[in-house]
Amino acid sequence: MLRFIIRRLLQAIPTLLVLSILVFAWLRLLPGGPAEALLGDKATPATVASMNRVLGLDQPIFVQYFKFLGRTLTGDFGNSLTSGDPVLAEIGRRFPATIELSGCALLLAIVCGIPLGYVAARHRGRFIDNAAVMTTLLGVAVPVFFLGVLLKYVFAQKLGILPPSGRQDVTIDATHVTGFFVLDGLLTGEYDAAWDAVKHLILPSIALASVPFAVIVRITRAAVLDVREEDFVRTAESKGLTTKVIRRRHVLRNALLPVSTTIGLQTGLLLAGAVLTETVFNWQGLGSLLSEGIQRRDYPRLQALLLLAALVYVLVNLLVDISYAIIDPRVRVR
Repeated sequence: MLRFIIRRLLQAIPTLLVLSILVFAWLRLLPGGPAEALLGDKATPATVASMNRVLGLDQPIFVQYFKFLGRTLTGDFGNSLTSGDPVLAEIGRRFPATIELSGCALLLAIVCGIPLGYVAARHRGRFIDNAAVMTTLLGVAVPVFFLGVLLKYVFAQKLGILPPSGRQDVTIDATHVTGFFVLDGLLTGEYDAAWDAVKHLILPSIALASVPFAVIVRITRAAVLDVREEDFVRTAESKGLTTKVIRRRHVLRNALLPVSTTIGLQTGLLLAGAVLTETVFNWQGLGSLLSEGIQRRDYPRLQALLLLAALVYVLVNLLVDISYAIIDPRVRVR
């Protein structure tokens, strides 16, 4: 297992290298640039050229890239062109917010999606199956930002039972230790602050979980239906095993293989959804940081965020491969 993990990590190196080249080139092909964004109305050909010299953007692109690569290998992503702060410091401040939101959304999608998909497959063609399929269609079809606005309108504005935006009430004097507001409240014993952070998490988590939830339900349903038709299930039935044992040990366990792959892919895609969700709910995480970077053409910030997203994607898929070996022992042999 250790050899497999090391091999997969080594395979990730050329992937990240190629991605760094693509990201670096793509950013510089975008219309406009950091100089125009920084100068605003004062931008003239002369001032833009002067600012590009200051930023080092007047050099050949391959020279810029190798300088960027050299700094990146030492862990230096440079300073943000917008705030002037080190990019890693910015990411460190915002990272817990996105992990808290994405983790809660993914947990919600898994806890609700897998059981609903399994129950829908067991009652194929009945009301609960049709209702589950219709729900997943809505989850995929309704844009995340529209769902977020709708949730805010109903539960925050009309009913007034949940906060409309932010991570925590500004009037609460909470102690922040880790940057994860719910965890901080539990660690410090400030349970009112933890509960307030939970309430702020509910609406953005539901909005962000809508697409992963819908996909997990559909994949779980399809996987269970496929496994139920396999020969080993009929063999287990002929041996006289109870229905409960067959469902748990043979059907559900084997159906979880494609579901785990789907969960890994959806985890990597959560950052894209977080951009819209964090904007709608004024959630100060990596998604809003990425959105600000795109508007400002902040090259150092965007390069670091996109490479970080790629690294997370690679690590998540590594965890998915490991989960394969845990769920299905046959994978360890192969």
